[in-house]
Amino acid sequence: MMDPQAWHRFAERLGVAHSIIQAPMAGGLTPPELVAAVSEAGGLGSLGAAYVQPEDIVQQARAVRSLTSRPYAINLFAPQPIVPPADPGATLAILERFHSALGLPPPVIPAAAMPDFAKQVEAVLDAAPTVFSFTFGIPPAPVLEAFRSRGILVVGTATNVREAQALEAAGVDAIVAQGSEAGGHRGSFGGSFDAGMVGTMALVPQMVDAVRVPVIASGGIMDGRGIAAARMLGASAVQLGTAFLRCQESSAAAAHKALLREARDESSRITRAFSGRPARAIPNALTTTLEEAGAILPFPQQHGATRTLRAAASKQNDTRFMALWAGQGIGLSREGPAGDLVRALVAETSAALAAVRG
Repeated sequence: MMDPQAWHRFAERLGVAHSIIQAPMAGGLTPPELVAAVSEAGGLGSLGAAYVQPEDIVQQARAVRSLTSRPYAINLFAPQPIVPPADPGATLAILERFHSALGLPPPVIPAAAMPDFAKQVEAVLDAAPTVFSFTFGIPPAPVLEAFRSRGILVVGTATNVREAQALEAAGVDAIVAQGSEAGGHRGSFGGSFDAGMVGTMALVPQMVDAVRVPVIASGGIMDGRGIAAARMLGASAVQLGTAFLRCQESSAAAAHKALLREARDESSRITRAFSGRPARAIPNALTTTLEEAGAILPFPQQHGATRTLRAAASKQNDTRFMALWAGQGIGLSREGPAGDLVRALVAETSAALAAVRG
């Protein structure tokens, strides 16, 4: 059931003017400039630091603080169960052709595809953001307690009610309800991936009814109409990722932004080709070729195998091989400064709610 004051109470708890959160997109898409611009406009900017080395987390946090004194968040991936590596032969054979097309040396899978989580946590604690958020599961209890003991709010990600209840039991302060429309990686961790493919409109009210902590709606929300709908479903806040990709502060490659400008609701789909975990993106030569060949390794082995290629493709503006993250609301995206987008979202939400009342 909708609580008219939940939106305002959660904004006060975050220390922001508006319960609008810029999603923490990993892979360098949320640079300090974007994070700070959103926070300066009264929302909550978020650093996607899952792939970032601990020393670089410290540097990025300092960069945010040099641009704003307002609240912001840092996001990490929860530690994953160790999965035995698979034979990379077929995958590397395909990637070698693509590496050659970009003038790169043959692909090599790094021994450590992900940074040390414990050291990342230390770096985030030192940075002392307002919010520590996470996805892909639940970090160990001592990690969550370390943040809570320092007054840092803890926010987890769930893709169904069962996951939300597990997060509440772990003591989180709020839960992101990630609908199936959302771009980027799926946050599923409790059971099969298919069990987490619940749409935002169905997921949010059921999660609101099932847990006592604030629920943050995410997935397919691109304008004030979507925010107003989320509020009416009982959400205490919204989290938008795809909506910010075309902003001038986003570090998405120019070619990526150009594709987003032309994309529509049917343009994105779920793939494991980039990292080994399900994620929503616009398909390209990399995803199609790896999927057709069945050459997809487990996470994070697949991430390590494709990382160099994806980074080089972004630098060269070659959309054949970059990760073209996009949610299903992409046809409603717009360009311009991130601060202007936040202010437009606030105005549109007020107008939509007024229209409903009227």
